[in-house]
Amino acid sequence: MFKKRSLPLEALTSRRQGVVKPRLHKFPPLRKNRSAHAPADDEAPGAHDAAGYQQQLQEGFREGLNQGFAQGMEEGKEEGYQEGVRLGFDEGLRKGLAEGKQQARQQLLDAAAPFEQVTAEVQRFLESYEQRRREELMQLVEKVTRQVIRCELALHPTQLLALVEEALTSLPQPPEQIRVLLNGEEFRRISEAEPEKAREWGLAADPALEPGECRVVTDTTEMDVGCQHRLDQCVAVLKETLLPEDAHEQS
Repeated sequence: MFKKRSLPLEALTSRRQGVVKPRLHKFPPLRKNRSAHAPADDEAPGAHDAAGYQQQLQEGFREGLNQGFAQGMEEGKEEGYQEGVRLGFDEGLRKGLAEGKQQARQQLLDAAAPFEQVTAEVQRFLESYEQRRREELMQLVEKVTRQVIRCELALHPTQLLALVEEALTSLPQPPEQIRVLLNGEEFRRISEAEPEKAREWGLAADPALEPGECRVVTDTTEMDVGCQHRLDQCVAVLKETLLPEDAHEQS
């Protein structure tokens, strides 16, 4: 068997020195002069990766924000355009309908103007015709009434005495003196028919009076009791009934 031998330290040292060469170790300086090409502390590989990641994150955020803003602007613009088109269409439709109604109404008024003018002229003609017809009717009634009165007085002249008696009874008290003026022909005929009344009432002829006219003169008053006066009163009432007030004023 082999026996283990231990060599002395000097022998080992001398043998290693002959094989291995010693190498000097250089310690780094306390302060480093950063050259233009030397990387800074924050530009170390780890720091550079973190800064680049942060920068990329910010750039991505800005890019996403810009894209979102641009997309939002585009979508908002499109929605605003569509809303504006809808509102503009509704407003244009409303204004168009209003203007169309106004134009149609104006066209209708323009087209109806000649018809309204003709209608107004026809209405004026009818009113004028009706007015003339009533006036002619009044003239006819007055003429016929006057003829009837004359015929009645010609047949019965003593009817004038009834008018005189009616006028005397309307006085507050009987007069002391009385005088009745008549047409000459009627005075003659009444005096022949009623001589007592002629003397009692003092009948006298007046050539200025028309047939059918009679005037009563007392010591206090004078009254017209002739037929024309009564006829005028009746015709006035009839005109107020048949003729309008404005048309009566115009005539």
